[in-house]
Amino acid sequence: MSEHHSTQSGPVGPSRREFLLAAGLLGVTAAASTALVGCSDSNEFAAPLQEFPQGFTWGVGTSAYQIEGAYNVAGRKPSVWDTFCRIPGKVLGDATGDVACDHYNLYPSDVALIAALGVKHYRLSIAWPRIIPGGRGKVNEQGVDFYKRLLDELEAHGITAHATLFHWDTPQALQDKYRGWESREIAGDFADYCTATVDRLGDRVKHWYTTNEIRSFVHTAYTYPGGPFDGAPPFAPGIELASEQAFWQTSHNALLAQGMGVQAVRASASRGSTVTLVEDSVTYVPLTETAEDIEATAKAFRSMSPNGGIIVPILTGEYDPIFLENLGASAPKIRAGDMEIISTPIDGFGFNTYSASYVRAAENNIGAEELPFPEGYPTYQSSWLKFAPDTVYWGVRMFTESLGRDDLKIVVTESGASQPDAIDADGEVMDTGRVMYLRETLKSAHRAIEEGYPLEGFFVWSFMDNFEWANGYVERFGITYVDFDTQKRTPKESYDWFGEVVAQNRVL
Repeated sequence: MSEHHSTQSGPVGPSRREFLLAAGLLGVTAAASTALVGCSDSNEFAAPLQEFPQGFTWGVGTSAYQIEGAYNVAGRKPSVWDTFCRIPGKVLGDATGDVACDHYNLYPSDVALIAALGVKHYRLSIAWPRIIPGGRGKVNEQGVDFYKRLLDELEAHGITAHATLFHWDTPQALQDKYRGWESREIAGDFADYCTATVDRLGDRVKHWYTTNEIRSFVHTAYTYPGGPFDGAPPFAPGIELASEQAFWQTSHNALLAQGMGVQAVRASASRGSTVTLVEDSVTYVPLTETAEDIEATAKAFRSMSPNGGIIVPILTGEYDPIFLENLGASAPKIRAGDMEIISTPIDGFGFNTYSASYVRAAENNIGAEELPFPEGYPTYQSSWLKFAPDTVYWGVRMFTESLGRDDLKIVVTESGASQPDAIDADGEVMDTGRVMYLRETLKSAHRAIEEGYPLEGFFVWSFMDNFEWANGYVERFGITYVDFDTQKRTPKESYDWFGEVVAQNRVL
């Protein structure tokens, strides 16, 4: 898809939910539906009432580079993604985030649309190159002021902000100075950025997340000879390192930055604030729910995937021993005090989850094997997004059973599905595939809660279609359709459906 430069906002199309509200019909519809389901004692065909606990956190999410645009406005300087997008062929259609959803200018109407959805929680990210354009040093107060305006708008609509401090937009200045995440030096600069941001916005934000998906901004942005991606990682900065050891050292630097970021937030945040991180933990589902395959799943969760080198050290204070054994000489070099910083206590865990892999017990040094997906397995628009809704249940369960962290409060900070959505002749976007995905995923979430696992919230990714990284504007994850030429927003069928889920606090 070509780049989009229009900054004109079209009218927001009314959803069926808004129409029903205006007509005074939605309450009747909801009440009638609840009454029908509540008749399960007398109606053997009625669906079970899968209610969530009172106070369950329902929200939607976005990230700065994917929606804000205004890439050179009010003091903002380039991130590695601004640079990466300008390398021909790196992004589908050579698209950029220069304008994206123009949220920088359209945030008042976007916040109103979030409020109309009925959710009370919104996860956003703050752009490091907008706050400290050079990556270190002087704070850009014009950038801070944008977030003050956005956060004030959310508060005016009764929406609680959940702010991620880093969602992949490393300042290009730090990439130029010391090659970004390849240097330990970035950990100190990240901590200083966290301090500066929380000092200025901590009166408006109580829920902080340090980094979003080390697995993505390191493990999908760097490679090594013989590693994945054939020497051309799909995410910025897209670098092939000299060795696998250098790759894992870069990952170690990100872990160190995350731990120092937690410490910085905790030192600056106001009383009652929380701080944690967000990670795209690899989830495994047992092929059969037998004791053998469930045990194999727990072993795979720790040792078979990058989890052993990311979430295991963060949550347990040490790299998984089998994981290190398999790395051998490629393991990262650890300095005295590193693991204490990396495992700095956090107030919960932001769990991003979209898909899963199936495993079964095996006779190898892990005790598990991952099974390939057969040809024809149900897959969404993104080739990696296999339909595996049990990912929430088994992911949450494995934090407890594989890592022994039954004290860890978990929030699903991202879950959703990509579709090639389009507006039909009636002006609607009938994304029934996304509704099916979310319905089955929420059933999985409900099972986790019903069995006593500490799941406390669910954020749909994403609130609206946006710049989808290396796939530009081709893949759509939003529950709100965005026409990137006119910037008109149109709520999809999934928007209406999720609004009803939130209103009734149950799976529909």
